[in-house]
Amino acid sequence: MTDSAENARRGGFEPEVIRRRAEALGPWFHNLDLGGVRTAPDHFLGDYPAVKWRRFAHAIPQDLSGKSVLDIGCNGGFYSIEMKRRGAARVLGIDTEPEYLAQARFAAEVMGQEIEFRALSVYDIGALRERFDIVLFMGVLYHLRHPLLALDLIHEHVAGDMLVFQSMQRGAETVEPVREDYDFWETEQFDRPAYPKLHFVEHSYAHDPTNWWVPNRACAEAMLRSAGFEITAHPEAEVYICRRSTAPKPPGAVYPTRGEHA
Repeated sequence: MTDSAENARRGGFEPEVIRRRAEALGPWFHNLDLGGVRTAPDHFLGDYPAVKWRRFAHAIPQDLSGKSVLDIGCNGGFYSIEMKRRGAARVLGIDTEPEYLAQARFAAEVMGQEIEFRALSVYDIGALRERFDIVLFMGVLYHLRHPLLALDLIHEHVAGDMLVFQSMQRGAETVEPVREDYDFWETEQFDRPAYPKLHFVEHSYAHDPTNWWVPNRACAEAMLRSAGFEITAHPEAEVYICRRSTAPKPPGAVYPTRGEHA
């Protein structure tokens, strides 16, 4: 019997009960294994997000005893559950979609994991007034109209020792050195594929109107550094392990207040 099936049985959940409740809470984006019942068996990415998790799970400590974890954009709760499985003392999952929070609460209940889930936006995390040892920011950035603001707020309000970041990426996978400054008349760098680029989606991408901004690899890394995160590992193509450090510059205003052209 699998661990998920054993946990479900200990909690009094029979497979048919799980199946009925999972269907009632659907559709699911997280294809979870709840006591042998798949929540999204026809997921277009297959065993997702477990298939991605297996590629970078080694980069996160196996023993999280005594650690606190914030899962921003927790969706159906996959990563929150994995953090609790590793012994995290406290796991808080936040999301803005009540449907996802209902799924996450049910999944945690079935798996016998005590996890708190709250309706909260990444833009409102300052209200938590708490720093977390580990912050997960997985698959959220490209759904935001104001992505760099979100990274700034994470750095300012909740990031502790480690940020685990993931974003869909499109464009060049190479990264080229970027100078500290360029002359106003220098423009050729903007046409090079490996220059940091954040692609704007005006209408929809992948049939999802919430996909707003998609970075290339150079842009994802540059945004993290700009927000004050030092990249310590890159265990998977879209995943970065970061350490909170000092932001290289003070937060910028809507319009520059200093500089030659102010």
